[in-house]
Amino acid sequence: MLEFLEIETGVAPDAAVIWLHGLGADGHDFEPIVPELGLHDRAIRFVFPHAPVRPVTINGGMQMRAWYDIKDNAIRREDESGVRQSQSAVEALIAREKQRGLAASRLVLAGFSQGGAIALQTALRHPERLAGILALSTYLPLADLLPAEASAANRGLPIFMAHGSADPVIQIPKAVASREALQSLGYPIDWHEYRMPHSVCAEEILHIAAWLRAVLPPLRS
Repeated sequence: MLEFLEIETGVAPDAAVIWLHGLGADGHDFEPIVPELGLHDRAIRFVFPHAPVRPVTINGGMQMRAWYDIKDNAIRREDESGVRQSQSAVEALIAREKQRGLAASRLVLAGFSQGGAIALQTALRHPERLAGILALSTYLPLADLLPAEASAANRGLPIFMAHGSADPVIQIPKAVASREALQSLGYPIDWHEYRMPHSVCAEEILHIAAWLRAVLPPLRS
């Protein structure tokens, strides 16, 4: 089981967001976003796992937290073994939330950059219907394998994709190509583009909060 930290916005959470950080960061990276989302009227558990420490080729083999290795800036082909290992690790976190009493339909997978790629990889293949995917400043990994591996249960899954028009790390044409690949397979994409680099902005946080309210409505008592 991955190490992680948790924040709950209310007593007895009835929904969860598993949020994956980007390359070289850790679970604390998006911890400050929880109060900024203003979801104090909801009981949601935010789970921020720490990626394993591994050598990253693009950074000279330096050991850092990463969901998979990156060979070069072009990201011509992802480290499939690393991607699938991280997918399995996130599946274990999903299983843990279900063991705690949450239905799969009350779970959102979220991620930034590398974390967003793993969120897409995992959620689109998960056998039970989830609540949605937050894919921030990221792209679709192993895209050529998705048509054969996609879960029927998560066809039509709500997907919020956001990207900076000035992103120098994952340039926007790659994100647009990922969006178009998903749309060609019938996935509905809620696309947002912001004037920012490889980061998150205040306007984006407002849009994320509204989207989370829509996909994780209060349960009827």
